[in-house]
Amino acid sequence: MKVILKQNVESLGKAGDPVKVADGYARNFLIPKGLAAEANSRNMKAFEHEKQRILQQADKIQKQAEETAVRLGAVTCTIARRVGEQEKLFGSVGAKDIEEALISQGVEIDKKSVLLDEPIKTLGEFPVRIKVSAGVTAEIKVVVVAES
Repeated sequence: MKVILKQNVESLGKAGDPVKVADGYARNFLIPKGLAAEANSRNMKAFEHEKQRILQQADKIQKQAEETAVRLGAVTCTIARRVGEQEKLFGSVGAKDIEEALISQGVEIDKKSVLLDEPIKTLGEFPVRIKVSAGVTAEIKVVVVAES
């Protein structure tokens, strides 16, 4: 099925691009979420009129995401955990813990946005990537310290 993207989609393209995708992907995901419209003759004509507005809106969203990424780059997140012998953590620090620590600092994110390869299991300072939007990530510092 051929569709026209209304918003930037990371794996497909930018807003305004006509792309060919599987019928199910278009019908069940892209169109219901408002990310794309079917590329028929009527939608193509309507889209030409709307293209400038969509591109401006996409640029605005991209700039906001980049500004958010810059603000997040300055954030340092400190998480206190219990430690045992030889400074080993009881458990680990995962995406949910990082999300809660950021929310307590006033930064609203979703735990799915935390790009953590594996849970943190030692004390120290670690860089963690946060997905702000499609194609924009920020890197924060997560400091894991011993609980007093």
